[in-house]
Amino acid sequence: MKAVILAGGKGTRLSPYTTILPKPLMPIGEMPILEVLIRQLKRAGVNEVILTVGHLSELLKAFFKDGKRFGVNINYSQEEKPLGTAGPLSLIRDQLNDPFFVLNGDVLTTLNFSALMARHKRNNALATIAMHKRSVRIDFGVLEMGKDHQVVDYIEKPSIPYQVSMGVYAFAPEILAYIPENSYLDFPDLVLNLIQNNQPVDGYLFDGYWQDLGRPDDYVKASQDFETMRDKFLPPEEE
Repeated sequence: MKAVILAGGKGTRLSPYTTILPKPLMPIGEMPILEVLIRQLKRAGVNEVILTVGHLSELLKAFFKDGKRFGVNINYSQEEKPLGTAGPLSLIRDQLNDPFFVLNGDVLTTLNFSALMARHKRNNALATIAMHKRSVRIDFGVLEMGKDHQVVDYIEKPSIPYQVSMGVYAFAPEILAYIPENSYLDFPDLVLNLIQNNQPVDGYLFDGYWQDLGRPDDYVKASQDFETMRDKFLPPEEE
């Protein structure tokens, strides 16, 4: 089974760290976050990983090499220009003939990847998106209006629940027909295109641990959580 890991972004929200270090190499404990992901994917039956690389790609290649020491085969797909989050898949379409994972290279989670793929295959979806519940707090009093500008409700600093993408996907190879060759495309646009074409897109709601490393405070929290919950991310026999 294959997994494509997106590792080509500049990680500007984590600047200045990512000026000299690609975000997937940011350390969680004594190992990069990308190494944690690769070890988890191997446990789920992944034996081949394709890293889509761009920014500071030479550092990623120097650290992970061919993947032998992690028990997987690692290949690299080099972006010569930014292609967004979905566009890089067009460069490796000939390597993706079976259902495969796609994920961001900066995700810390206890997600059961095997269960996600089993659900994807069972439902015959073109795409299955791992989702997580989050709430956004509005730091204002929110007014609800009726007819003729009449206030009908006043809610002080509400929290609005959402189901957000975890940056982890299971795809059928047929999805590649919706990704143009060597063109910029992000996942939201790809998913909207699938919906508009009446293609099945499934959601997989996960209520366990999930944190990306998008911002400095996210990175600090993920690092602390990894130390206190280490066995939940990587059982001792996998280290």
